[in-house]
Amino acid sequence: MIWLIGCKGMLGSEIARQLDENKLPWIGTDREVDITSPEALASFAESIKTASYFPSDLSHQDRQIQWIINCSAYTNVDKAEEDVEMAEKLNATGPLNIARLARKIGAKLIHISTDYVFNGHGTEPYTEDMPKDPLGVYGKTKAAGEDAIKKEMNTYYIIRTAWLYGFDGKNFVYTMTKAMNSHESVTVVNDQKGSPTCAVDLAATIIKLIEKSDKAKGLFGKGSAPAYGIYQYTNGGETTWYDFTTEIYRLGKKFGRITQNCTVNPCTTEEYGAKVERPAYSVLSKDKIIKELKLKIPSWEASLEKFIKNNRFEPK
Repeated sequence: MIWLIGCKGMLGSEIARQLDENKLPWIGTDREVDITSPEALASFAESIKTASYFPSDLSHQDRQIQWIINCSAYTNVDKAEEDVEMAEKLNATGPLNIARLARKIGAKLIHISTDYVFNGHGTEPYTEDMPKDPLGVYGKTKAAGEDAIKKEMNTYYIIRTAWLYGFDGKNFVYTMTKAMNSHESVTVVNDQKGSPTCAVDLAATIIKLIEKSDKAKGLFGKGSAPAYGIYQYTNGGETTWYDFTTEIYRLGKKFGRITQNCTVNPCTTEEYGAKVERPAYSVLSKDKIIKELKLKIPSWEASLEKFIKNNRFEPK
């Protein structure tokens, strides 16, 4: 049984859909189970054993939580600077509580983290073992969440990602599409580099990680399970927010998602006037996860095109 925490968020919703497609047993929770409360987490985990909403033929073994996927987080970078306490609760205390419960019940944990654990002052892709040096409250609390998990348990996979967008919920692609359908011009920063990531691809990688681990440890499993620890996943290549936006515009026009002409203008981060400093360079190395899972990661351009032309595309 897989327990998906944060099942109604952008990534959680996509993971849920793919769990169903792969016929993997899972149960999801969102805000109704408070991750900042150890008692609430433990109570829910215990309730699964006798829950009436599962099929009557579901075995006792299949009701055991073997995996926890934590997609919950406080992600508003600007607001986190003012709402420090809540950011700490959701990004640091919550993961600690989940890790403690996972260790207690013998479950493996997959936790989603971020490129914001780095300061972005580098010039080459960050590897998993590079020192963390977050700039603001969001990055610091996410880094603290990673540290808490590492200290609390051994059977974990922390997956850092960046520039995430998906079909469910608000994201940069939807925001820009709506803006370009309602304005004659938009202005986007051109001095921050990163790698856009489609939630569809990240969710598929998470499920592949679970399946490979389970098969390797099964009675007739072959090969070795992926080593526990920190991994990083984004789509391939790198770009700026400005170039990302120009490609959104090109593809939006091509597939009829953008119905009027709009000019995309570049600006510096300083000119844009962001409240909180963002990493100027947040490209993550994916060599480790490619080797471990034998992945072929699609380019950010290819995934963006598939996303925009998909019939699930609906800016919110």
